[in-house]
Amino acid sequence: MATVLSVFKPTGELAQAITNFQPRAAQQQMAEAIAATVKKKGQLVVEAETGTGKTFAYLAPVLLGKGKAIISTGTKNLQEQLFHRDLPTLRKVLAPEKVVALLKGRSNYLCLHRMEQATQQAGQFSKDIQSQLITVKRWATSTRSGDMGELNALAEDASVLPQVTSTQDNCLGRDCPVYEDCHLVKARKEAMEADIVVVNHHLFFADMALKDTGFGELIPSVDTVVFDEAHQIPDIASQYFGETVSSRQLTEVCEELQRLCMTELKDLSQASAMARTLLQTLKDWRLLFPRDPMRGNWRDWRRKPEIAEVAERVQERLTLLTEVMKTAIGRNKDFDNLYERAEQHLYIWRQLMDVERTGYSFWFETTPRHVSLHQTPLSVAKTFGGYIKRNKMSWVFTSATLAVNEKFDYFTKRLGIEEADTLLLESPFDFAKQAKLCLPRYLPEANDPNRHQMLTEIAEQCVKVNRGGTFLLFTSHRMLQQMAAILRKRLDRDILVQGESGKTELLESFTKKGNAVLLGTSSFWEGVDVRGEALRCVIIDKLPFASPDDPLLNARVEDARLRGVDAFSTIQLPQAIIALKQGAGRLIRDKDDSGVLIVCDSRLVTRQYGKQFLASLPAMSRTRDLNDALSFLAQVAEKDETNND
Repeated sequence: MATVLSVFKPTGELAQAITNFQPRAAQQQMAEAIAATVKKKGQLVVEAETGTGKTFAYLAPVLLGKGKAIISTGTKNLQEQLFHRDLPTLRKVLAPEKVVALLKGRSNYLCLHRMEQATQQAGQFSKDIQSQLITVKRWATSTRSGDMGELNALAEDASVLPQVTSTQDNCLGRDCPVYEDCHLVKARKEAMEADIVVVNHHLFFADMALKDTGFGELIPSVDTVVFDEAHQIPDIASQYFGETVSSRQLTEVCEELQRLCMTELKDLSQASAMARTLLQTLKDWRLLFPRDPMRGNWRDWRRKPEIAEVAERVQERLTLLTEVMKTAIGRNKDFDNLYERAEQHLYIWRQLMDVERTGYSFWFETTPRHVSLHQTPLSVAKTFGGYIKRNKMSWVFTSATLAVNEKFDYFTKRLGIEEADTLLLESPFDFAKQAKLCLPRYLPEANDPNRHQMLTEIAEQCVKVNRGGTFLLFTSHRMLQQMAAILRKRLDRDILVQGESGKTELLESFTKKGNAVLLGTSSFWEGVDVRGEALRCVIIDKLPFASPDDPLLNARVEDARLRGVDAFSTIQLPQAIIALKQGAGRLIRDKDDSGVLIVCDSRLVTRQYGKQFLASLPAMSRTRDLNDALSFLAQVAEKDETNND
């Protein structure tokens, strides 16, 4: 019978499952630590640097352990990879009898009731949505899972999706006429019966927040929880323990109500008229904010007279709408659901008008058409830490980037898990030979408005020497767009830019082309795994400190100041160090990888805190001379050419 010790031996189960498997001491150490944690129902925080093999290191003890487990990943893509590739590989040789389930958030599943409703109201939709609806209905007859990800014929942001999927707001639950055939209910049932459930962090915390308020339970009670990409958890948890209301939510209620009043409830003309009035007020509300999308401090904006006036008007009209709707409750289940949603949105709206409460960040965010208001707790340590103490389960948190200066305090304090065991595992890669870190001399200051010109020159020189792909990571969209425009004029390579197509499509194109230039901001700093010649150079425009305009950051900084704590060293610096570690981690993904990392920020050598950034980066050979980096890149290109001949 397999044991955690035997799995990772040269003749063990992993060697049977994976061709050319090489035992790694760090991988075995991590697996043994997790097995011990599972046995004693404890908590473990593990930083496992790139190349450690952390996925198999946590899968083995989970598969060999008793009881049920949840594995939560950072993104849906990682979730799919884990479920379809990594888990089956190890499960086949370790625990073929164990049942595994994949569970996504409700918006990923086809809602049969809303599809039927959309079909009845099809005449009120645009031609594009009508055409997409036909595609969905055709697919609906053959799908077993109802997972919208199967429907490749539709774009990820297809306009029909909100009409054929449900939200927590508009789901009718057990009152739904097709509840027994519901794809989401079936997926949940499979998860309840499975030994291992693969979810993502957003789904986990959506469920945890529901349990915490006593409304229900999405994910079954388990014995072990493993968080991969755990560095994302504090920020995601904050979202789910806060409150949000948006003009988009209110607009959806009004539009759905109008469609219902034009089809099944034609006598409710007063409700339809009230919805039309509220829709116009919501448009007026959006016009009060700048045209370009932004984030801001809601406490400050709430005090502006013109904002206060229209906010009051929205509240009045939403109140009137709920009062009119209340008189028709009981006639139609979809109508009753709309009434409940309107009531809930009104409750949260009133909450978010009271911005004098402490312990929260009040902020807003705009898109070209909508405004959302948010109330986010400054800390989730008490809530999350308390949850862990109440639930006698095993908890494992792992990522390549959790420690700052080899300490885990920044992570554990934010989650209230200071008593957790910790483990720091170094990468087996030979970074000194495989990579070179360049901090170019004579760079403009980080706030110089013309610094993009010099950075473009550096990028241009690198691309011309580099036979493979080049990845440019930015801290601002403005800098990205400035450099993209110039590079497209100067280079004869394919230039791929974030926002011009989806992330998955961009990365597939970048990998396939082999020598393209990819420009991305925040979401590209992590979750990008491109190996070999397709990525030989990573250029970072500057140290990734959070924007000073970020309202949540400002609230945390102010809270730290009031508590007499140095906000820079306890909040801003650790956050930036972890972000830089993520960005730098894009370069070397394999023992045969090689390349150059260029960080275009002189503060790494001119500021005292620069030493902390450098200490947290992989032990690459370093230079201040760009020509040294170009020479290294040329050697890599020459080697690639030789290998390809």
